[in-house]
Parts: sequence; C-alpha cells; structure tokens
Amino acid sequence: MKPRYVGLEDRNDSMDYSKKDAKQWAREKLVGQWTTMVTPFTKDDELDEAGLKRNIDHVASLGTKGMGFSWNMGEFWSLTHEERIRLMELAPELVKGRAMLAFQTTDTSTKEIISMANKAEGLGYDFIILGPPYIMTKNEDQVISFIRKIADSINMGIAFYNSPQFGIVMSAKGLAKLAEIQNLIAIKEASFNTQLSIDTHLLAGGNAVVSVPDEEIFFFEQYYNFHQQVMFANTSDWRFDTKDKHDYVKFIDLATNREFDKARELYKKVYPIKKVSRKWWSQVVGRTGGALPVQLAKYWGELMGMAGGDARPPVMPLTDEEKSAIKKDLVELGIIKQ
Repeated sequence: MKPRYVGLEDRNDSMDYSKKDAKQWAREKLVGQWTTMVTPFTKDDELDEAGLKRNIDHVASLGTKGMGFSWNMGEFWSLTHEERIRLMELAPELVKGRAMLAFQTTDTSTKEIISMANKAEGLGYDFIILGPPYIMTKNEDQVISFIRKIADSINMGIAFYNSPQFGIVMSAKGLAKLAEIQNLIAIKEASFNTQLSIDTHLLAGGNAVVSVPDEEIFFFEQYYNFHQQVMFANTSDWRFDTKDKHDYVKFIDLATNREFDKARELYKKVYPIKKVSRKWWSQVVGRTGGALPVQLAKYWGELMGMAGGDARPPVMPLTDEEKSAIKKDLVELGIIKQ
C-alpha cells in the first residue's frame, strides 16, 4: 500500500490531503461513528491475529465509519514495540478499505512517536491520535510544546486525546491553543466533565473537529450552538449493537447529521443498554481507582461474540461474581442469549 500523504512540496491529486489543508479534510471526512478496537490476546498472552480479523469483520458490518487501533482501550501501554508495530501493519490488511483508520502513537519519546507516525502514514492510516507524554508532563505549556514539536515533524493529521488516564487533563483554553496547530485536526475530549466538554466545543471547535465520547453531548448542541459531527471513538457500537440490530450506529448517524428529533426517538432504544453500561463502567472504575475498564469492555465484547482475552497487568480482572452479573444484565436486555 503506497503512502497516502505528502508534504507541501510534492502534493498531487492522488493524495487525500496535504498538511496545509488537513483541517478542511477532517471537517469533510470525520463523520459518524468511530470505534475503539481492543487488542485481543490468546490464552498464551500473544497477539490474537485471527481474533483481530474476526473483530474487524464484525465491526465493519455494523456500519461504523472508522476504527482506532492501539488506543487506550487497545492497551497500547502494555504492548511490546514489536507487538505494536505488528498491530499497525495488520489493521490495514484486515480492514481492506471498509472503514477509515487511525493509530495511537502516544509515547514518552518524541523520536518514537515520529517514527511510528511516519510508518502509519506509509501504511495508509488516515491520521494518528496522540495523548500527552504521561511521565514528565505537569502543566499545559509542556503538553502544547510537545504536541507542536511532533506536529512540526510529521505530515499526518493529529487528533489529540484529552483524558485523565494520561495524568493531566487539559483545560478548554489549553485545547483551543492546541487546535491552532496546523495539522492538529481533531480533539477527543474524554474528561467526562460536561462543562469542559461544552467549553471545548465552543473554544476549540472552530479550528479542530471536537468529539466527546458521551451520547448526551448531542442534546446540548442546540442550546450552546455547537455541532459534534463524529463520535470519536468509543466501544458502544460493538458492545450495544448486534449483527441484526444497529440502533446505536444509526443513532450516531442521525445525531451527527443534526436529525435530533429522530435521534432522540431512537435513543429511547439505546438508553436501557447505556444505563447498564454506565452502571458497570462506574462500578469497575470505582473499585480500581479510576483506571480505564479495559477488562469490562473485553469481557462484554466476548459475550457479544468478539475476541478479547485477558487485559494485561496492571489491569485488575473482573471477579466471577461481576462476570455472572454482567452476563445476566445483557441477557435481560435481550442482546445476548443465556
């Protein structure tokens, strides 16, 4: 697969975007539901390539517009360098053009990030996602300087990931400064602070596509005069929808197209599953001190027929009691059988 992006000096019509028009490209192309893919492992704790293929095939059938690999839910922090690169190489081969692609290249080394970004560009990814360097970053100026250095060194578009999982949560003003960077095309605002999310849409949304991974954000749009054009990215498509029922993806398609009356009506079908998801998300996060509940998403996915495997340490496994109760809830919802 040939590289899809070039610098300003060699732009040609066969490429999707150049650095200078990356923001406009994102405004036109980043729409609808994007998924976050887990990284499945075998019983021997190796990368489950067959399981990854099965997961991709299933998610592609749901109508999902894009897929993110090596994201936080994809356990990038537990993968060896070789595993991460293998995952990067596999995904485009398995997706086969059925969805757009992004790869998280977050690291504490600028050289490693730049190297991975350039490799992702050559493999045909649409952009990278990047969080703060999670060891030495203690204030917003450090984050902005770090991201700007990466952006200056690569051609690809960057989506910034704002999440407490990285040890620092950027303010809306800080995110607005990041959005001024030429090839900073999108912001995933995942603080789960509603006011911060709304403020980010208002302050940064003019310069970058802003997405909040919480469905209720759509119902604030008409009151605050912003628009979220992409759900970027969460696990709700493959946790909520089945091969025969795509209510969640349809809801996102309606909401991102500003068809709010239809979206609200369909959300009535989505909400019971969301309520159960929120219950378990809160419970698992609460007992693990705020850690992202990868183990919950993987087990839920397995119940839906996907490959998962155990989440790697230091993630604490679900208890047998939790697994039994989660399965009972999904059976009662009617999305899996006993």
